[in-house]
Amino acid sequence: MFTGLVQAVGKVVANDQTLTGRRLCVELGRLAAHPFNTGDSIAVSGVCLTVVQCTAGRAEFDVINETVSRSTLGGKLPGDPVNLEPSLRAGDPFGGHFVQGHVDNVVEVIKVKADSADWRITFSLPDACRRLVVDKGSVALDGVSMTVAHVIRDRFTAAVIPVTRRDTTLGLLRVGDNVNLETDIFARTILNYLRQMAPAGDIAMVRGGEIP
Repeated sequence: MFTGLVQAVGKVVANDQTLTGRRLCVELGRLAAHPFNTGDSIAVSGVCLTVVQCTAGRAEFDVINETVSRSTLGGKLPGDPVNLEPSLRAGDPFGGHFVQGHVDNVVEVIKVKADSADWRITFSLPDACRRLVVDKGSVALDGVSMTVAHVIRDRFTAAVIPVTRRDTTLGLLRVGDNVNLETDIFARTILNYLRQMAPAGDIAMVRGGEIP
């Protein structure tokens, strides 16, 4: 479990093909002194990965083909920056929202309003996620907890504050870039419940009358 509050921007050192997917090696940046052990979880650009080796300020991860197919990690090149967050521990402050590190979809940056007083990024919104992304709702974008500013049909916009631009990769995004999207776990759970209940006659609970 994570909060979506990025603690460091790391750098990809290597991303090699393996029989089961990729072996990803990342420099940990400000987290280099963190006492990571084999088996610990780290969110890497929003994807929950398990440490298989950690030495000299670098961590290695096995990224299986399923994760490669559902995220941007397979395309990361040496030198690419990645957002990093260690898993939440009992007693840690909780300031973002509940983030699992389970990516729903890859979305594309379709507009960047680079205004220092009102920096906004607009992303594509796949059909599969449209019911899960709502105005003022929470999403994780490359592991960053963000509030949705506005949704219009097949796109949504997030306003990015200066500290987020400075301390995460969101400030580096340009039109055409791809980002990992994780929708809110509560929204997913509620929608799944309503879908399960619909055949039992509870379809009237959903405004609009029908759940696809």
